[in-house]
Amino acid sequence: MSRLTTDAPANPAATHPDARIPAAAAAPGSVLILGANGRFGAAAMQAFSVAGWTVLAQARRPIASLPPRARHVAAGIGDSEALAAAAVGARAVIHAVNPPYTRWATEVLPLARHGMDVAQRLGATFMLPGNVYNFGARMPALLGEDAVQAPTSRKGGIRCELERELQARAATGLRSIVIRAGDFFGGGTGTWLDLAVVKSLSKGKLVYPGPLDRLHAWAYLPDLAHSFVVAAGRSDLPAFTRLHFEGHALTGAELLAAIERAARVLGVAPAHGFRHGSMPWGLIRAGGLLVPMWREVAEMAYLWEVPHALDGSAMRRTLGPLPTTDLDTAMIRTLASLGIGDARAAAAHAHA
Repeated sequence: MSRLTTDAPANPAATHPDARIPAAAAAPGSVLILGANGRFGAAAMQAFSVAGWTVLAQARRPIASLPPRARHVAAGIGDSEALAAAAVGARAVIHAVNPPYTRWATEVLPLARHGMDVAQRLGATFMLPGNVYNFGARMPALLGEDAVQAPTSRKGGIRCELERELQARAATGLRSIVIRAGDFFGGGTGTWLDLAVVKSLSKGKLVYPGPLDRLHAWAYLPDLAHSFVVAAGRSDLPAFTRLHFEGHALTGAELLAAIERAARVLGVAPAHGFRHGSMPWGLIRAGGLLVPMWREVAEMAYLWEVPHALDGSAMRRTLGPLPTTDLDTAMIRTLASLGIGDARAAAAHAHA
């Protein structure tokens, strides 16, 4: 999951526009979401709210639009005591905190440990959105939960260490669930889709970071957030559980074709079609000598070269069938949420 930035402002109301999660007759409990102002945090906040949970939304900054049954928690991530006091009775702690790549080495593990500490204080399940970095550049094309973790990047090593610690803490009473997913799309800015692929859409150009014939794993955020809601409601899972979220496995050609179809629905497709471009990886690697973020991004370039998809069969067996937004609908909503095209056309498509 190549998340390039953190805490990008998101519109919680736009993260789950179809509100497919049925609201419970009685609130199923409360959930603490750490990093609720970020993309995944906002999607989780909306999904849990729609499902009837009480949402305790931790964020450094005020949240512009809280959904029903949600309130802002201003305590910092490092203040485990204050967070636990604010979230007494919470059944789950969603760790949606994700520092920028340039701060991963110093922040990812300490921030996650704060979240684990809060969950243990509360007796709650710690839930983490995982990624495919753990498997490295020699990963198999289809990734099951038992795939060998052999990271080839520093960030992959950090994620492996984080999951090892979760597994070890199971012996001390911490319950945790890692739901691994591909690159995010939908629900806010700061993803590969808006920062690279559709950045020049208004100029009639789409940019894909790798060869167009390689499978790449993608996760539509509202669907991913829904899987967290379902998993959070389960108390019968092993103390340490890994599940893979299948999402959409697409070649570059398939992704660009979906974007072009969505652009036509939204009225922003050029008459003669889009031009296709590629990422200047050589320039990015060279520039990484001076620009730390470019260096960190270049380290993950293999994700676009190595075909990979997530096997979601274990998740289906464990959680039951989960609704999946079809690719065209997901892409139309994603582009519309970025302010691209005619929002009325997107709404009309949603009700078609």
